[in-house]
Amino acid sequence: MDLKALHTISYGLYIVASRNGDAINGQIANAVIQVSGEPVSVAVCINKRNLTNEYIKKSKMFSVSVLDAETPLSVIQRFGFKSGREIDKFQGISFNKGKSGLPYLTDHVLSYLEADVVQEVDAGTHDVFIGKVTDAGLFKNSPPLTYAHYRFIKKGGIPEAAPVFEKKEMGGNAQLDKYVCSVCGYIYDPEDGDPEGGIPPRTPFDELPDDWVCPVCGAGKEKFEREER
Repeated sequence: MDLKALHTISYGLYIVASRNGDAINGQIANAVIQVSGEPVSVAVCINKRNLTNEYIKKSKMFSVSVLDAETPLSVIQRFGFKSGREIDKFQGISFNKGKSGLPYLTDHVLSYLEADVVQEVDAGTHDVFIGKVTDAGLFKNSPPLTYAHYRFIKKGGIPEAAPVFEKKEMGGNAQLDKYVCSVCGYIYDPEDGDPEGGIPPRTPFDELPDDWVCPVCGAGKEKFEREER
């Protein structure tokens, strides 16, 4: 069985959030789909270990922020590779709250929606929450951030708790002088550099500053391994 067949399925990238009383938390999710038109309903798939899963189960509500294609990797790092049990993910982030008190981002967001959970499905490592949409807003019309764009253009990595995570995934085509983060799979390509981190194109990995870290998960240079042909 070739599980790479699953890589051909299209995904977007979203921030799914919920609350527990006054406490709020959110995370990156790629499994968000509309499942019906009457009533308007969507489904989100969230790892059982994640704090957002816990909050959704308690509040029976969730919000979805639809990210645009220009979303910086720093946002993915914060909401995809950090735990809400350790940091306040919304601290220092521009966001509003909807009618249900659920947070949604205001920067690099095309639209948002809120939903009340009407059904929960056990899907093994993840729970699928089906929610009736109670509110929604459209901010701008521009290309959304897709999983393919994130992986192959931004060269982003995959959190271990994601539905598509593969323990041995290295991503991309192996070439000399490219370095792979052993934590998240991000590929540093000297031809591209790290523009968001101030590293210009054609900067060899060995010439990166000692304090440079993976733009996706924050791992240090010592966590990178050179890809071989």
